[in-house]
Amino acid sequence: MDKSKGFTLIELLVVIAIIALLMAILMPALNRVKKQARMAACQMNLKQWGVIWAMYCQDNDGHFCMESTRAGWPRGNWIVDLRHLYRTKAGILICPMAKKRTVTGGGGLVNYGGPFKTYIMGTGGEGDRREEGSYGANNWTFNERPGQTMIQSRPVEWNWKTVDVKGGNNIPVFADCMWRGGGPFYQNDNPHSNRIIPPEFNGQWTGASSEMMHFSIDRHNAFINHLFLDWSVRRIGIKELWTLKWHRTFDTSGFWTKVGGAQPSDWPHWMRNFKDY
Repeated sequence: MDKSKGFTLIELLVVIAIIALLMAILMPALNRVKKQARMAACQMNLKQWGVIWAMYCQDNDGHFCMESTRAGWPRGNWIVDLRHLYRTKAGILICPMAKKRTVTGGGGLVNYGGPFKTYIMGTGGEGDRREEGSYGANNWTFNERPGQTMIQSRPVEWNWKTVDVKGGNNIPVFADCMWRGGGPFYQNDNPHSNRIIPPEFNGQWTGASSEMMHFSIDRHNAFINHLFLDWSVRRIGIKELWTLKWHRTFDTSGFWTKVGGAQPSDWPHWMRNFKDY
């Protein structure tokens, strides 16, 4: 009698096992490639923001925008002044790794974002428009109004105000962020103050005043992307944040650095295996 041609059950199981093994090997590699592509897209967004910030400053005699109260939310004032330059470029305010709003346990939305979540701007500006984003500005870039001595309780002389400064490659302007921005206040300051300490877990939110936490997020595999004052874009390690020149008197060799004596055990558990700087 003729034998029927086909696969036996054992042969089918072997083929399925091989396919499953190949998928298990390939999926992590594919995920890494996907994340690398998203990081590259994030950097391209920030490069476009570099062009936008440079255009604004060029038209403003080399100065950044003034801190004002016209919008009612000074930490986000930059978006009002730059909106006319970027509003035709859809999506560049949102990192590809953080596209959805933060939701509470009860299903409600909150204003702040997270490592992979967007935040919402305050009210004010053009048509009372509320912007959703996942990048934030360095609040130490603002220029002062005539006669102004403090900007959000920050001495105006510490602010950069202009692009005409040295060392721009270490001065942050715009970056991956979980809030509208932040202005780390470190100048012989208490290294354990809420304005400068690292978060206890990735994405911790303790309020708008915990300003280094806004940038201390693990969005790109222990890195975040930053636009600097020389309009360059590069990824930096999360612990490297404490070595950036946030304002003119910021202590880049303070407690939370290798030079300042920080030990791995000083950092929260989730950050201890990250590279030290």
